[in-house]
Amino acid sequence: MEKSRYKAMEDQFSVDRRTFIKWSGAIGSGLLLGNPALWAANNDKKEPPATNLEEALRVGKHTYSLPGYAPGRVVEVIEENAIKEQVVDADVVNDMVERGLMRLTGLSLKKSFKTLFKKDDVIGIKVNPVGPRIISTHLEVVDAVIRFLRHHGVPTRNIIIWDRFDYMLSDAGFTAERFPGVGIEGLQTMDEAAAEGLSTDNSKWLDAKGHHLSLPNFDKSAFYWVDVTGPEDEAYLNQHVVNGNYSYFGKLLTQKLTKIINLPVFKNTGNGISMATKNLGYGSICNTGRLHTPLFFNVCTEVLAFPYIRDKLVLNITDALIGQYDGGPSGDAKFTYEKRSLFFATDPFALDMICHNQMVAKRKEMNVRVNEHPRYTEYLRYAEQLGLGIVDPDKIEFIKLQG
Repeated sequence: MEKSRYKAMEDQFSVDRRTFIKWSGAIGSGLLLGNPALWAANNDKKEPPATNLEEALRVGKHTYSLPGYAPGRVVEVIEENAIKEQVVDADVVNDMVERGLMRLTGLSLKKSFKTLFKKDDVIGIKVNPVGPRIISTHLEVVDAVIRFLRHHGVPTRNIIIWDRFDYMLSDAGFTAERFPGVGIEGLQTMDEAAAEGLSTDNSKWLDAKGHHLSLPNFDKSAFYWVDVTGPEDEAYLNQHVVNGNYSYFGKLLTQKLTKIINLPVFKNTGNGISMATKNLGYGSICNTGRLHTPLFFNVCTEVLAFPYIRDKLVLNITDALIGQYDGGPSGDAKFTYEKRSLFFATDPFALDMICHNQMVAKRKEMNVRVNEHPRYTEYLRYAEQLGLGIVDPDKIEFIKLQG
């Protein structure tokens, strides 16, 4: 079977041996990103473990709480000129962001800003750096978002680009040099040599007491408790900080940020997707490897129910300038294509439902075997039951703007 190939990924970027070994080793282990096929195979076998979800649901909502300003509304902006000769056009992307925001809110840019943000907000832009320069969040999309915020009075110092792993941010181009004055924060570090199996020296990631050096970055008073314990081996601890029944939220979310903008990418994870809800569900806490098999995608719903995300996440923009229909959640250039779209929503669950359906259609178009079992979207319907989003097709308002 012949599949499309996005040539720009080969022509514009080269992957050196260090990057290849690091990514293939970490992803191949299943610890970092997990194995979607394995999660699905095991998902129906046992009752899900107990969690502390009820504690999160008891916390009262406020104006900005999910599903946000526009429940169930999803806007897709399509612009054929967004990519010209395999290069992203920053000016076109900026225009797409402005058009999408105004259509999402039904307001001018100025009023859109005032509806979602305040000038003194500390705003965290959650990117997806997995699959650097292949399917990671485009720097041009981040530029457009920062430009919007700064134009309406948010100080550059109050804008923070973040992800769970610091080295992934760097590999994907999110550096202080590229974004001067903007904060760049990874919730945790990881010893790359140890992850690659090239070193047994744990002094680079463990302190004298045997604690992960990144442990102080996580808030022990804010956690997702699940009655499942992580492995005790050092490889797991290197990647996941702790291995007990607690997954702690980063202090960045609990103590510093007042608003969150979520910038996932359009890619699959097996027969499911790795987009808006997964970008935060697995990117905001530590000790996630233990959660894949017993909870499958429910993590993407339950973690977002906690106030540290639920009450701060005001905008989601799924970067679909380039899409990836197979081989995810890691980057695989041979399955990428120029989709030339950006999706906008305050409601990440409505957004993921629309994108899931488009992903299924694309996979069928490319003759990829598709499993449409309801388990791949149950987490979205679960969110609607919890009052976090709208996923009923009859209630979703899907708006397409063709450039």
